[in-house]
Amino acid sequence: MSAVSLTWGIAALTALGVITRPFRWPEAIWAVAGAVLLVGLGLLSLPEAWIGVGKGLDVYLFLIGMMLLSELARSEGLFDWLAAIATSRAKGSPIRLFTLIYVVGTVVTVFLSNDATAVVLTPAVYAAAKAAKVKEPLPYLLICAFIANAASFVLPISNPANLVIFGGGHMPPLGRWMATFAVPSVVAVISTYVLLYLTQRRVLAADSVASDVASPHLSGTAKLAGAGLVVTAVILIGASALGLDLGLPTFVCGLVTAALIVVVGRESPMETLRSMSWSVLPLVAGLFVVVQALEKTGLTKMLADWLSSGAADAPAQTAAVAGVAVAFLANLVNNLPAGLVAAGAVQAAHASDTISGAILIGVDLGPNLSVTGSLATILWLSALRREGIEVSALAFLKLGVVVMVPSLVLSLLALIALG
Repeated sequence: MSAVSLTWGIAALTALGVITRPFRWPEAIWAVAGAVLLVGLGLLSLPEAWIGVGKGLDVYLFLIGMMLLSELARSEGLFDWLAAIATSRAKGSPIRLFTLIYVVGTVVTVFLSNDATAVVLTPAVYAAAKAAKVKEPLPYLLICAFIANAASFVLPISNPANLVIFGGGHMPPLGRWMATFAVPSVVAVISTYVLLYLTQRRVLAADSVASDVASPHLSGTAKLAGAGLVVTAVILIGASALGLDLGLPTFVCGLVTAALIVVVGRESPMETLRSMSWSVLPLVAGLFVVVQALEKTGLTKMLADWLSSGAADAPAQTAAVAGVAVAFLANLVNNLPAGLVAAGAVQAAHASDTISGAILIGVDLGPNLSVTGSLATILWLSALRREGIEVSALAFLKLGVVVMVPSLVLSLLALIALG
């Protein structure tokens, strides 16, 4: 077997392990195992593997900072308070509660990243649904999964995958970003809401919501956590407007907020640190190494050549095909490695804003098809398992086909029409 075939085989098995989780082992184990196997068999040298790991530095910093901020908000009760406010404003209406949670999820995703929605808002929504005595909490919990991806390209900070695709000094300034993605992102958010609601309307119609839900007390440290999140969002929007990397500012904001809460609340940071999903980091690092090995086989050059020729002959069709192809690829191998491969091809081909935008929409919105399409959905599943709720891959896929595919088509059409 040739080195190229063996590399592709290991990459495929790694993706399969991350998707199916044999023996119920965490996704990170399979990503790291694939990376170690590539190095152990000599398909990738140790220095090359470290280069792959190093490509994710900005993503690691962003994830650590955002997870820290999110966990502080969760532990101090800020998100429980927000969810309780939404529940009380529902005034006994399941449809109104569904809509309010969708709005809260959109705001959290846009300004704090889709991973924050998955990690922190999911348990808060479950707690709110339980307090509201709803019969079936799943329709409200599904919001956290679908909006986490649908709203993840409103701003560069809304998804770590955006840092992967436009990292290394290629991040567009905020004004150019908004000009490209404002309309497609609105289309994605609205169409996802409509389609998700239509799939859940019967369950919602048969449900009931208690109208006398008490709002939890918002402590001083919770307000401090909220202030930290707001300040972080402002700083990141400013950094995005200047075209700067977002990882380090997020990391610093998380540390500063945590230090202030420790001093003011006289709390130990250990419980917060223990509650963070640290396994995300080796998962991402392992996937970056696998992609580094795939790039060594000439994959990036092949894709870049196709993008270059397609852009010259039929730019609109190329954008549409690239967006759809990447969307489905993201569900096979996860959107972070798919985004990394696509980023290399986009940069090598000097692709237009329309083509690179279509690829980013595919990377961000495409994962709404399956439970393993994005890191956010994997984290959402983990949050559900902690509450004793299981959602099968097949059940999510059936829902994802109905919700994701039309939203993807509409968003790509909006992008291409304005391009």
